[in-house]
Amino acid sequence: MARTAEQFTCQSCGEIHRKWQGRCDSCGEWNSLQESVVEAAVPSGLSTGKGQAITFTALDTDTSDHARTLSELGELDRVLGGGFVPGSSILIGGDPGIGKSTLLLQAVGRMALKGQPCTYISGEEATQQISMRARRLGLSDAPVQLASANSLRDIITSLEKAPTPKLLVIDSIQTVFADNLSSAPGTVAQVRACAQELIRYARKSGCSVILVGHVTKDGQIAGPRVLEHMVDTVLYFEGDRGHQFRILRAVKNRFGATDEIGVFEMTDSGLQEVANPSSLFLSNPDKAISGASVFAGMEGTRPLLVEIQGLVATTAQATPRRAVVGWDSNRLAMILAVLDARCGLSFSGSEVYLNVAGGLRVNEPAADLAVIAALVSSISDIPVPESSLFFGEIGLSGEIRAVGQADARLKEAAKLGFTTAIIPAGSKIKDTSMKIIEVEHLREIVSLFTQSQPVTQVV
Repeated sequence: MARTAEQFTCQSCGEIHRKWQGRCDSCGEWNSLQESVVEAAVPSGLSTGKGQAITFTALDTDTSDHARTLSELGELDRVLGGGFVPGSSILIGGDPGIGKSTLLLQAVGRMALKGQPCTYISGEEATQQISMRARRLGLSDAPVQLASANSLRDIITSLEKAPTPKLLVIDSIQTVFADNLSSAPGTVAQVRACAQELIRYARKSGCSVILVGHVTKDGQIAGPRVLEHMVDTVLYFEGDRGHQFRILRAVKNRFGATDEIGVFEMTDSGLQEVANPSSLFLSNPDKAISGASVFAGMEGTRPLLVEIQGLVATTAQATPRRAVVGWDSNRLAMILAVLDARCGLSFSGSEVYLNVAGGLRVNEPAADLAVIAALVSSISDIPVPESSLFFGEIGLSGEIRAVGQADARLKEAAKLGFTTAIIPAGSKIKDTSMKIIEVEHLREIVSLFTQSQPVTQVV
């Protein structure tokens, strides 16, 4: 008879402790340990010849039978790297109410209308609620196999008895439980066991599985970190409740590029794809406004133009505020220090506000030059030159460093009607119809707003 052992598992990081304590030594979370009873395996050694021989293949194995399956949503296919790979597992997370279930229901509905068998299993909603959403999305006629279940045993049994679907959606993995474990649904042991069984089913049957995951207050997918290592692709569905735009971002993808994004717009009839997001993130590209500049960025393989807004306001407070939305606050502090030390522009007595328009979050260091242009334009109250854009990285000595994929950035800007690009010197660009102004030091950008000379004289 197998012996039983008691252990305490951290619900935040999955670390196992022999006895209860108030604080997890691994992640530092308080009151996150929960008791679980497991069967202690009898120690025994392994001897050769008792296992089943595995099959080895070469690297040039034919993969023509594993063609990708399109989701009928171009932005989703872009983020996945070209569609669903048979036997793959995908984990998608996002804030509550951001539109995860709506996005996946639209994907399975459109695929089912194209003749692809799809299954949608929800552990949070009844089938009547999902049918109401499908009717609002205009997908009530889609032949989707819909069910509401929480038991992993019932789900696997039903899937094995039915024809194998092309796409299986589990919404969400925190609500599914395995009855052979004594812990509650959503705990580390349950999430790990249920996800492992569903991934095993996907690889065995060739079905693509999408697992919806809850997120913590920090925006990370809840549950053990090993869950992100188990799946093939990790997607985050981001967006600001105050904006209608939603960003689907890939942070891990074994079959495509990471940091790829798909842009959607939330409407009354569901999520609509945005084919040209640059035109939506720009409010008035042809109108000169003080404190606003245009940044030509890259999100994965897609060039994206966004508006950077800066505001510098005087204050009587001893500690002025530094508010940042959509960018790294630590990088803003570094840029303010560089402007003070290298250009003599002091912001110590002013409040600084920085915003990326449209609710997009920018992670590129190439946005430094556009941020500086917006801040200097605001403090001098001189608009940025019309139809111009910026990109470039700033060093601590004030030099402007070149960034990659300059041609793609300029091509996207020219398509939207921009005529002037202020970029770092030494950028490798091909022939372009735009007027290129190369700058080497931060002082050359500051001179745009402190002298009356036109922008074309800046070198």
